[in-house]
Amino acid sequence: MPVRTRRAAAAFAATASLALFATACTGSAGNTAGDDPKAETTLTFWHGWSAPSEVKAIEENVARFTAAHPNIKVKVVGNINDDKLGQALRAGGSNGPDVVASFTTANVGKFCHTGALADLKPFIEKDGLDLDKIFPKVLQDYTQFEGKRCTLPLLSDAYGLYYNKDAFKAAGLDPEAPPKTWSEFTEVAKKLTKAKGDSYERLGFMPTYLGYETVVSHYMSQWSHGGYFGQDGRSTVGTDPGFAEMMTYQKSLVDALGGFQKLDKYRTTFGDEWGAKHPFQTGQVAMQLDGEWRLNFVQQAKVPFEVGVAPLPVADDEVAEYGKGYLSGTIMGIAPQSKKQNAAWELVKYMTTDTEAVVGFANSIGNVPSTLEALKSPDLKFDPRFKTFLDIAQHPKSTTSDGAVNGSAYQDTLQKFAQQYEKGQVSDLKKGLADTAAQIDRDIAAAK
Repeated sequence: MPVRTRRAAAAFAATASLALFATACTGSAGNTAGDDPKAETTLTFWHGWSAPSEVKAIEENVARFTAAHPNIKVKVVGNINDDKLGQALRAGGSNGPDVVASFTTANVGKFCHTGALADLKPFIEKDGLDLDKIFPKVLQDYTQFEGKRCTLPLLSDAYGLYYNKDAFKAAGLDPEAPPKTWSEFTEVAKKLTKAKGDSYERLGFMPTYLGYETVVSHYMSQWSHGGYFGQDGRSTVGTDPGFAEMMTYQKSLVDALGGFQKLDKYRTTFGDEWGAKHPFQTGQVAMQLDGEWRLNFVQQAKVPFEVGVAPLPVADDEVAEYGKGYLSGTIMGIAPQSKKQNAAWELVKYMTTDTEAVVGFANSIGNVPSTLEALKSPDLKFDPRFKTFLDIAQHPKSTTSDGAVNGSAYQDTLQKFAQQYEKGQVSDLKKGLADTAAQIDRDIAAAK
């Protein structure tokens, strides 16, 4: 299964692991590692992939590295979530990893702020790498925090819209013209919805924040806003009108499609997000917000209808930005306690910057390449629809979530409020957003 499969599981452990990272051992400020990267050595590499196809892809990539660096052996350990990773980085010692890969980009702020992962700047400067010529800007942004770079991107994810072309035709809609604005989207979702008693035979779209990937951050990428924090470091969710506009629209979509209670009851009939019975694959919903990995799932499930892929809609007054989307990905770093940091850097550098390595890995697990050269490589092999995600990944208006010293905690706070609002439990949106921003600021101040 694609990288996102494991990232979903890691997200559940992300909040719990924050406390562990808060007390993690701090790495050196400079490159004081004394090991000779040309000497015989063995690295321990921890990652989160566990499905056989994922593990095989990682091992093939590591094999390419060891072929080019015959003096370095790599012990690969899979199925490591951020909770276990945090414990190991906190404990230190010789039994921990030298190199790590994590699916939780929201924790980069925590990783870098606490020193849970080593500062990569000395290594980058030593090798004269120009990151602007290697990685897209958004990927550079989410792999550093407040000027400290403790991770590099290892493949990425782009989010877009999947839709059932057969359902479009049956509803009298043009299957080659998916909605580009959110107002169009509402009308299309309503036309695609077929009632069945007090439930649905088919739902045009599941808009609730529990609807598999329809979380606040993924929605917010389609509304222009200045980020989650201002230059003063304070939360902007109560002052930037984009947040209120998004939540107002999302709530209107919930209401237009039957209301929260009816939708949530239908949601409980859905199969697992990562199994063959995903509601989009079974035809229970006709449109789905999802990442590029869903193409592989759709093919594996052998769905009996034609699947279309497009960028997510944008706000009605931002049509010029159509084509953008939310980006995230896997991150890679070095344990600060490692006594083999120079050798570890060789592995990190190879897996994240070598075009052949990045393309080969992307081909194997169906994710978006993370370097500029890999994105345009003629060796990329993918379903023609995959180009939609490559374009989203390179769109100048595509965004990601901001980093914070307490990792994803601010997103959890915002998501909790959004869920209350969509249920109709909050009557004053403006005040609710202001209170949420104040809570985010208090939590961040406490974490510093």
